[in-house]
Amino acid sequence: MNKKYYTLASTAIVAAVALTGCVETKSDVKENDKEVDETAGAKPVIEVLGMAANEQDINIVRDQLVKNGFDVKLNIQPDYGSFKAQEDGGNYDISLSGWTTVTGNPDYAVRGLFKTGGDYSRISDATVDKLIDEASTLTGDEAKEKYKELEQALVFDNAYIAPLYISQKFQGIYAKEVNPDTVRLPKSRAQAWESISFNDAAKNSSETLVLQQASSSLTSLDPVKGNDGSINTLNTNMNVRLVNLTDTDEVVSDGSLSYNHAMSENKDEYYFVLRDDINFAKVENKKAVDTGDLVSAEDVVFSLNRAKDQKAVPDHRTYSIHENIETVEIVSDITSLEAVKTADGGTVLDALSKDLPSAVAEVVTSEADVDNAAGKYQVVKITTPAAFPQVLNYLAHQSGGIVSEAAVTAVNTFDVAKYDPNKDVAYGDQATITEGATYANHLAASGPYILVQKNDYEATFVKNPAYQVGTENEPKINNISVRFIQDNDSALSALRNGEIHVLQTVPETKVDVVEGDTNLKLKTFDSNAVSYLIFNPKGREVSESVDLRKAVLYSINQDEFISYYQGKKKPAVSTVSPLIDTGLKVEADSAKVKEFLNAYNASK
Repeated sequence: MNKKYYTLASTAIVAAVALTGCVETKSDVKENDKEVDETAGAKPVIEVLGMAANEQDINIVRDQLVKNGFDVKLNIQPDYGSFKAQEDGGNYDISLSGWTTVTGNPDYAVRGLFKTGGDYSRISDATVDKLIDEASTLTGDEAKEKYKELEQALVFDNAYIAPLYISQKFQGIYAKEVNPDTVRLPKSRAQAWESISFNDAAKNSSETLVLQQASSSLTSLDPVKGNDGSINTLNTNMNVRLVNLTDTDEVVSDGSLSYNHAMSENKDEYYFVLRDDINFAKVENKKAVDTGDLVSAEDVVFSLNRAKDQKAVPDHRTYSIHENIETVEIVSDITSLEAVKTADGGTVLDALSKDLPSAVAEVVTSEADVDNAAGKYQVVKITTPAAFPQVLNYLAHQSGGIVSEAAVTAVNTFDVAKYDPNKDVAYGDQATITEGATYANHLAASGPYILVQKNDYEATFVKNPAYQVGTENEPKINNISVRFIQDNDSALSALRNGEIHVLQTVPETKVDVVEGDTNLKLKTFDSNAVSYLIFNPKGREVSESVDLRKAVLYSINQDEFISYYQGKKKPAVSTVSPLIDTGLKVEADSAKVKEFLNAYNASK
């Protein structure tokens, strides 16, 4: 087992990391230890789990806990796999975690993380569950107040998490070759490739755009089977969705499969009028070809029904995102669209009819009958069991990507209940697009690009030749390579040398390097990424003692993190903080730490 332990007592402390802010030195920590010796009982031992990539944050946490009367044991793992193994084994008191709300809505920021049974949840609390469900149905000030109640229960009442900071986004562009104005930096959604252009547009058809990501091991190219950094951007650019997010998290139909979408006044019915200028692409002889198969309402129904069904595929990792979809159907009667009102008093048909190629003359149920120019459209209707406007944000997530019913069913011929990864091939398995003996590319892409092949060095993509041709959404560049570079310094060096053209994540500590290079352009934007500590829910003293957890909570000084990162972080309360300002604030308080440690010791 790859385990790296550091045991810290007040008399034997590993030297503190040299920080640019006001984090204590070794001698300072010892001196402050004397002050908290007033607490009754022995110092509690806290084991902190994290990855080597986050060692600076771990060291700051360590110093703050030691200062406040804890003995600290550090369990630092070299990579995510070994970190997750330690976490799954329960070998920690607090784990350094992070979450980015890639859908731009607060329900995604909490449901999978903190609701009982959530994909990533380690918490089981009926009050928290109730508040998450209630908040999901609300908008505006009502939602703000409910999420404030949720933060109160999650952080202040129970100390299930201890927030560290909100990150910002810093993107580096090799402006010597690539036009910075065409490179988007959205707050939430993954990087959009179709808008990017070289400075010399003539190169778009001949030159390869080189991008970067850390992970070379891809979870799955089936959008419902993964929700992690290895595939989110790739799947977002390979599979079109019913709606998209703008760079500031507004839900729009622009650049999606729908011309327009509409929500009923009761907020439990959602309608989408589909465009007919996107076909699926496939790979033949390492080139993308138009299959002639329209991305249709039938494919939408198939895709979203499997997205919400945990048993649709083996190792389904995104079903909880779509659990509030009740039904997905193709509208067969145009008069039904006239009968349903929207919040502004108009009809759904009115809302769907804006700026179409031609007026809606007929809604058709079969792909074969679609002809937008003649006024024949397909309309998809989604219902939720109760008002749930945030369903639209989930539809913009990569797991809401539309796949080909024909392509997926041709590959997934196995019994899901008896699936054996050693012999069964599933749609999107990375082995099928990895060069070598296992290569048998079966992908069908509905988005602007399709993955041709990969190796340990890069993944190569080509433009879908049948994606919104002639529109502003047609991809500008024909060929894209995603280079696998795990080390941040190496990735930045590659950007400066022009070996890659866009570095989506520039470390805060390297911003000045990008700003000082005349060949580069730095872009900055807000982020939905929050770093926090989460407590072990079972088998440890912190699992049982809310006083011990609160003592840790009030030991954390977010100002020291912000100082270390030279003001490039922001205060957080929970994963909701970048989305809704509830007015709550977590502040370090040594007096409260002593109070809760004394209460903890008295209860033993």
